[in-house]
Amino acid sequence: MSRAFKIAPSILSANFAKLGEEVSNVIASGADWIHFDVMDNHYVPNLTIGPLVCEAIRPVTDAVIDVHLMVKPVDRLIPDFAKAGANVITFHPEASDHIDRTLALIHDCGCQAGLVFNPATPLQYMDYVMDKLDIVLLMSVNPGFGGQAFLPITLDKLRGVRCRLDMYKKKTGRDILLEVDGGVKVDNIADIARAGADTFVAGSAVFGAGKDTDAHRYDSVISALRAQLAAV
Repeated sequence: MSRAFKIAPSILSANFAKLGEEVSNVIASGADWIHFDVMDNHYVPNLTIGPLVCEAIRPVTDAVIDVHLMVKPVDRLIPDFAKAGANVITFHPEASDHIDRTLALIHDCGCQAGLVFNPATPLQYMDYVMDKLDIVLLMSVNPGFGGQAFLPITLDKLRGVRCRLDMYKKKTGRDILLEVDGGVKVDNIADIARAGADTFVAGSAVFGAGKDTDAHRYDSVISALRAQLAAV
């Protein structure tokens, strides 16, 4: 059965001196979503961006803004990102005292909700909240920094999630997206898709392409990613 694939470049690897232009260019080149990696220097060893950046980008694009919260505790920031224009908000189960409540909060704020699993985080967290999930995000690197290499063990974990999601859809008729974040590039995206992913976060692979002065520098890499996905 064919799946609709989505490419979600992470602005963590973009040029922040002209972020609005970067977002416009990458969407014009064929990206589907804009991915926000939000880090707090507490849950992960890095500090990145907050709701004000999301609010600044929202008028620049109609594309889905996909906010990945690598923060602990997580609930305090959810309403702020929803108000700033996020469409999708995902979080790590370890960062919430009450996972079911946090998922409900995201929905109450008008956004789609999802759980994020680090490479060593067990999948059982999702089993009792499937009815509240719109998306599952698997980290294929340890969170905290861009530019890391894809961990091959993620392919087995992807297959495990895909099996759960397919069984759930058979029972309910409802789709849940399966996203992957970390080390996604042209030479491995097809294998990741075959393992079950349908949404792909690519940071350095996209924003590192071409010369900074070329507005069309993302065309070729996104076309190459699409070509690999078309062969799946």
